Amino acid sequence: MSILVIQIPERQRLSARGGPDAQTPVSGLGTEYAYVSSPDGLVMSAQGECSAALLPKASTVVAMLADTDVSWHRITLPKAPAARLRAALVGVLEESLLDDADEVHLAVAPDATAGQPTWVAAVDRRWLRAELAVLEKADVFVDRIVPSSWPDDPPSGHFAETRTTAAGPDQGVMLHWAHADGVASIRLQGGLPRALIPRPAPAGTRWSATPGAAASAEQWLGMPVNVMARPERALQAARSLWNLRQFDLAQRTRGARALRDGLRRLASPQWRPVRLGLVALVVAQIVGLNLWAWHQRSTIEARKVALQGVVRAAFPRVSDLDIQRDAAAVMQREVQTLRAVAGKAGDADLEPMLMAAAAAWPTDRPPAEMLRYETGRLTLGAAGWTEPQIAQFRGMLQTSGWQVDANGTQLVMSRARPGTRS
Repeated sequence: MSILVIQIPERQRLSARGGPDAQTPVSGLGTEYAYVSSPDGLVMSAQGECSAALLPKASTVVAMLADTDVSWHRITLPKAPAARLRAALVGVLEESLLDDADEVHLAVAPDATAGQPTWVAAVDRRWLRAELAVLEKADVFVDRIVPSSWPDDPPSGHFAETRTTAAGPDQGVMLHWAHADGVASIRLQGGLPRALIPRPAPAGTRWSATPGAAASAEQWLGMPVNVMARPERALQAARSLWNLRQFDLAQRTRGARALRDGLRRLASPQWRPVRLGLVALVVAQIVGLNLWAWHQRSTIEARKVALQGVVRAAFPRVSDLDIQRDAAAVMQREVQTLRAVAGKAGDADLEPMLMAAAAAWPTDRPPAEMLRYETGRLTLGAAGWTEPQIAQFRGMLQTSGWQVDANGTQLVMSRARPGTRS
């Protein structure tokens, strides 16, 4: 399973000088995305920066938001059905949100339980929708959205260089402090970090820094830190259980998107045994059907040859051409000819039909008032017959292979076809 983690550029904000931060471009206008790809989410296989259209393909795409683009709120999860949970969250967080509730996208912590304390992440909805739209326009469909850091215990602190601003390069360092009470992003310069970070730090605290900020971090802490480049931190974030694609941003796979996602998963390495199995099944079905068809053709041809042999042996004067065309018809024709020459009645002649009708004739009925014979069909007058009498007459003849049809005041008798039920 290949994984692609995309760093969503930080949201554009107003700088202290009253203008937009020059480092963050408008969504979709020449935006380049830092990315890292991995075959298993643990080992990095490639990294770089490029436009959305040039991002590498992967079976799973994860978008990572910057620390400063997510705010955190600790609440007791309200008891509400899934369809109304967001409205219930807005009711609880209305006093805490800095923006209008309709402008904020909310996401609940994984495995949150109703009635229990939990964390809720808040992100600017319009901005996040715009970023996802840019990626989807380039056929990059995000499966999960994860934060760079989240409230956690034991705490973790990550040092990174601050961004380049309109005023020029800023050589400062930002500390992202994630602990049990939330996430804070503060500049390392000044006394605020000393006031917020306990000294000594809680046991088990994990410290990391980007290569460019490692020296400043070690000097500030007075101890070594784990050097973690941005791609490594992106992979670490992708392994979290968080997924901010919830509520109105929840992934919807319908129509062509569902087909595309299904084909993408089917093409992934973990589905290779399934693909091989399907190919083997299709090949087996094709080979099996062809073998069965060949067997059936062979059986039919063998029976046809056997029938032709019987006809040739019984009627040697008949030409092979007639036998090859329709051996059964030739046999029926020749048998009828021989029977006529011998003066014997056939099954569909008048005499056998009269004998069969007489044997089944109801004892309480007078002789037939009307009789008409056509080749293979005998019509008898049945005026005044009751339904039980007709049923009795039909039943007795049916056992002998005859078919009786009631037509008003007449009964039409004929030889029953194979498989026909009266």
